[in-house]
Amino acid sequence: MQITRRRLMTTATAALAFGALPRRGWTETRISLGDMEILTLSDGTLSLPADLIFGPMPQDELAPILAGFGIDPAAPLAPPCNITLLRMGDTLALFDAGSGSGFQAGVGRLPDALAAAGIDPLDVTHVIFTHGHPDHLWGALDDFDEPAFANATHMMGQIEFDYWMDGATVDSIGADRASFAVGAKRRLEVLAGDMVLFGDGDVVLPGIRALSSPGHTPGHMCFVLGEGPDAVMILGDAIGNGHIAFARPGWISGSDQDPSLAAQTRLALFDQIVGQNMAVVGFHLPEGGIGRARAMADGFEFLPSL
Repeated sequence: MQITRRRLMTTATAALAFGALPRRGWTETRISLGDMEILTLSDGTLSLPADLIFGPMPQDELAPILAGFGIDPAAPLAPPCNITLLRMGDTLALFDAGSGSGFQAGVGRLPDALAAAGIDPLDVTHVIFTHGHPDHLWGALDDFDEPAFANATHMMGQIEFDYWMDGATVDSIGADRASFAVGAKRRLEVLAGDMVLFGDGDVVLPGIRALSSPGHTPGHMCFVLGEGPDAVMILGDAIGNGHIAFARPGWISGSDQDPSLAAQTRLALFDQIVGQNMAVVGFHLPEGGIGRARAMADGFEFLPSL
């Protein structure tokens, strides 16, 4: 397996092609795995209250860990959003679709990133969702509520699809996430006629297997690409950051819909990732999101690919 990393900036030519767009940069990280090429492109950066993640954690133990990462627990967090793109023969697949323009001002950059990488959205053959949260799903439709990847087959785990399509979810998910349920249902209703549903262990594309990883959402899925020592795991939000989720994976996080189950899932994933020395691709991990996990005394450390 070969991992490389480079930074792309919009060029003057690209800026002219898109009018007066501001200059933006993307970190593009690539893995070559047999006939698969995996890369990440940025959808931008979220702004989240730190308490959303850290609130339920033991504050006395948390403080020195955050200090070690240079994180101010009183300041908003700015997690990156890394969209995974897979090239394999005639297949051009996205894992998740980003936020689109309806969520936060700092995200929704995937169309620009695709353009900078020379990729036409009409050439995308598959969009495979890890889960239905806004920063992963809402970019599947454009500003006219039409599919942003019009020629693509859209795929989601059966449990996750059923959860967001259930009209009762908006009443059970809690007030803070009610808009997530409304937005997910509206988008999935548009995509439903083209949606391919799958379950744990199913092969979604040749060489790519779905792995149930519930807790962040009820039907969250990771994906294992390849086999053996060169396998790569796409994590989605099952391991949702490069700091506390690695350092203390057994702690519950306020960002998860079922915090206790999500912690169990993280621990099981780390056992698999470290035990098999797998590379990982994380939606909110730093430095493009591709790297490996290394076991430490009390948890794990994220080692980005440099």
